[in-house]
Amino acid sequence: MSENNAHSPVFDVFNGDADGICSLQQIRLEEPLASILITDIKQTIRLAERFHPPEGSQVNIFDVSFRDNRTAVERLLAAGCRVRYFDHHIPGDLLEHPLLETHIDTDSAVCTSLLVNAFLGGRQAPWAAVGAFGDNMSAPARSAVSSLGYGEDELRALEELGTLLNYNGYGTSLEDLHFHPVDLYLAVRDFQDPLEFHREAPQTAALREGFSGDLQQAEEKMPVMDGPEGKVFLFPHSAWARRVMGVFANKKARENPTRATAVGVENADGTLRVSVRAPLERPRGANDLCRKFPNGGGRAGAGAINNLPLGDMDRFLTEFRDTFRS
Repeated sequence: MSENNAHSPVFDVFNGDADGICSLQQIRLEEPLASILITDIKQTIRLAERFHPPEGSQVNIFDVSFRDNRTAVERLLAAGCRVRYFDHHIPGDLLEHPLLETHIDTDSAVCTSLLVNAFLGGRQAPWAAVGAFGDNMSAPARSAVSSLGYGEDELRALEELGTLLNYNGYGTSLEDLHFHPVDLYLAVRDFQDPLEFHREAPQTAALREGFSGDLQQAEEKMPVMDGPEGKVFLFPHSAWARRVMGVFANKKARENPTRATAVGVENADGTLRVSVRAPLERPRGANDLCRKFPNGGGRAGAGAINNLPLGDMDRFLTEFRDTFRS
């Protein structure tokens, strides 16, 4: 499920969610060439360690934490690869190297698709908007295409497409997903206009159907905490819950922009995988909260914990209240 340019090896490494796919889509529309595609489910971050390119290769990395890939990037640079890095997560200590080009910004109103959009001078702004909508950044998404004359129906179509592409990235394994992210990107790649993909692609219809069914089950669950700071939901160990947890958290954040949201899904080992959304009107604190627990991280507006022991749930609820108390 990859393509190779034998004359000048190019590797495209991207998060398997809407932001990663739309970031790569913008670059390849502007710089069309064959590349080897490296990706996985949304929560798999350490992608740069998965391959060993030959000297002189170009490596483009989109929407995965530099901090988690730093060691692999050092190896790539030492091997003589040129690395171009776009991301909006907290990077830790950055490197300075003549073969490394970084476009990293952790501002809460920025996602990787918007960084690529700025890099390209807005020439593929509709796809940037889809990525931003997928990352629950409605205002920046609309701003990115404000000069293009879209009506409200078209903006809603871009928003739905971003939501559906993002929804497809969630799961604890590729088997949870409706489409492998490589296959979904390859489908997207053939469309200059995301509105055409939204209207014509069979993948859009399949994701819409799956999302509707999963969301219906999620909406039947009552929150385990509902206070002035926000809501916390717990979902069972099931594929539908793993698929919908992120977009459900985004939905609840939009419905209650002054309050935070957390969604925990039971893992096979009895721990919880947790998605956290800071209040949209105060998009800060999610990363700080999640980093208080092992395997936790993210960005100011959205974070995650991969394996929260059930015994730490009371502590998590306390920290959640303290973090998002007005």
